[in-house]
Amino acid sequence: MKNRYFLYKSSLVAALAGFLFGFDTVVISGAEQTIQSIWKLSPGLHGIAISMALWGTVLGAMVGGMPTEKFGRRKTLLSVGMLYLLSAIGSAFAPEVYSFMFFRFIGGVGIGISTIATPLYISEIAPPDYRGRLTGMFQFNIVFGILIAYLSNALLGNIGENAWRWMLGVEAIPALIYFIFSFGLPESPRWLVIRKKDINNASLIFKKVNDGITDSDLKGLLIEVEASAAQNQSSREFLRKSLLKPIFLAFLIAFFNQLSGINAILYFAPRIFKMTGLGSEAALLQSLGIGVTNLIFTFVGLWLIDIVGRRTLLYIGSFGYIISLGATGLAFFTEHYVFVPVCIFMFIAAHAVGQGAVIWVFISEIFPNRYRAAGQTLGSFTHWFFAASLTLVFPKMAEALAPSLIFGIFCFMMILQLVWVKTMVPETKGISLEKMGKKLNIS
Repeated sequence: MKNRYFLYKSSLVAALAGFLFGFDTVVISGAEQTIQSIWKLSPGLHGIAISMALWGTVLGAMVGGMPTEKFGRRKTLLSVGMLYLLSAIGSAFAPEVYSFMFFRFIGGVGIGISTIATPLYISEIAPPDYRGRLTGMFQFNIVFGILIAYLSNALLGNIGENAWRWMLGVEAIPALIYFIFSFGLPESPRWLVIRKKDINNASLIFKKVNDGITDSDLKGLLIEVEASAAQNQSSREFLRKSLLKPIFLAFLIAFFNQLSGINAILYFAPRIFKMTGLGSEAALLQSLGIGVTNLIFTFVGLWLIDIVGRRTLLYIGSFGYIISLGATGLAFFTEHYVFVPVCIFMFIAAHAVGQGAVIWVFISEIFPNRYRAAGQTLGSFTHWFFAASLTLVFPKMAEALAPSLIFGIFCFMMILQLVWVKTMVPETKGISLEKMGKKLNIS
């Protein structure tokens, strides 16, 4: 049990980066309309300002694999905490829109790096039977951060003209806590073996995170890790034929994740609810309902992920997406606005059980040890590029297109996702990281 506690504690501390990810991503939803008003932003500049954190995530996702591989998972996670802290303080005190965009961009870089380093780190310290739920703690913390951001926005919304600054600045508290706790993390034993050839320290950490592992099992595990590294040593090119399958899997799961419309809905939830005739306060409270729904159904997804598997959850989520997005579009088209909040909550539930629970786990599993950081970088970059692009154009979409058409487009994309899950997605639960390559025919 002592070893199990160490494993859970290390996974939870690393996953706290997800809390800051979720909080930082969504806290802007309570402030975006005020920011547009006080700085008199055009729809175009407003879209750039609100999407700036997401463009930071694109950069973070592009470069995050380098420090994760070169300096290690632990040091990279520490740097993420510092970026969040700087972003929270800078955004809260920004005197005008351009400095605001800079500090939001800095926080976005932290988010982008965390989506590489955190799932990768947890997947590398977790035994196969626990890998899904422990890596999934990153997603749980994301949605918990989203819930707390919505709650914080609702509580701070009426404290005065500078309420939006408090909304953004309060993130500095959890950022500082996460940064301090990260000093106690062990390094990834797989990184120690592959990059540092440090078998002794890797063995100590493997013993700490694998409850009751025998000396013979430990020796076999170390041999597997070394063999997987040696197997890929001769050819380090990432874009090669044998890696095409995991590359396409990582790209498409991230692509479909964003083309569901999830980030657009999370970012602009109060605005969407106001389209139905709700007042500002009621819209903020409905947004809080999104956070509660997300948290509850993320629990369900993480409970099921190591039982029914990743592929089954993607099936469940795909059907839920299609039904809920189709119903939302129909409610807007027929002007039965009373049904819109319920349909949106159904959509959030489908996302939490399906794509939300699976994406970061799945990407962290499907690449060989030597290419895992590069694979995580690809998946994260794809995710954040489309998230930033969608957030950038959504204000203009909301002005130019009927809501029913917008949700109809998202629904169609989820029909395509269902086809992809049926025809291409393999099951990965319960398989060691070293044996995953054989399942995917990676040489």
